[in-house]
Amino acid sequence: MSKIPLGFIPEPITISIDHLLLSRKVSPDEIASRKYDQIRSSIEEIGNIEPFVVVKAEKHSNESGLYILLDGHLRLVALQQLNCTEVCCLIATDDESYTFNTRVSRLSTIQEHYMIRRAIDRGVSPQRLAKALSVDVSQINKKLNLLQGICSEAAELLTDRQFSPEIARVLRKMKPTRQVECVELMTSANNLTIAYAEAMLVATPTSMLVEGKKPSKMSGVSQEQISKMEREMGNLQLQYKNVEQTYGQDVLHLVLAKGYLAKLLENQAVSHYLKSRQPEVFAEFEAIVQTVSIDQ
Repeated sequence: MSKIPLGFIPEPITISIDHLLLSRKVSPDEIASRKYDQIRSSIEEIGNIEPFVVVKAEKHSNESGLYILLDGHLRLVALQQLNCTEVCCLIATDDESYTFNTRVSRLSTIQEHYMIRRAIDRGVSPQRLAKALSVDVSQINKKLNLLQGICSEAAELLTDRQFSPEIARVLRKMKPTRQVECVELMTSANNLTIAYAEAMLVATPTSMLVEGKKPSKMSGVSQEQISKMEREMGNLQLQYKNVEQTYGQDVLHLVLAKGYLAKLLENQAVSHYLKSRQPEVFAEFEAIVQTVSIDQ
């Protein structure tokens, strides 16, 4: 049985920064970005944790001792500015950077919440985390208390999503049932914005609010418009539930109809008859056969 080759040599080595060659130019805009500030603050606070990925400058030998940097350009610039002289590196077996950071799955907001909680449980202060991430300590506290007041069903729906902690603040004002309804609508519409969440809060009936009172009016929205939003939101939720219950059955019917009509139209006699006598029906049958998804 063949073995899958490794993308790099497992044992890391220490290389002088002067022996590293950049594979791309780092622009002044990148160095002035917030991302760079966070990287430098993190290195200053806890050091460089992730090894750099490099490849030998000469393919078959490395007499010059030079290496081409594939991943970690901003970190290298930060270390140079902090007067570091040596870095830990992994030697790649191929001179491409796709394997390493081109396709990274970013942490969801709830995953960040759990990581921050774990760090604080282990004795790391919110102030130190804020300094390491170059953010205000209030942002750390918001992420730390992200799920406070959020029901487990709503949190489950948001597990793999990235969203602002301010959305959690809006959801806390609703009762659990309403939280789930709003999260379902936001995720189905792929719109996890604060503005959308606040609009649904305004459209939420008083009986579904934790404090039992309506929030302050949104600017530019009249009481009549708020009442209309409540009705439309209720209708939308009902339609969503109906679609959710019938979606699987509708897809099955579509697949069966598509297969049957494809066989039917392969019959030359039937196809010719429909084209000449019932062109509208033939066009509809063809559209069904060519359908890729139920959304069409």
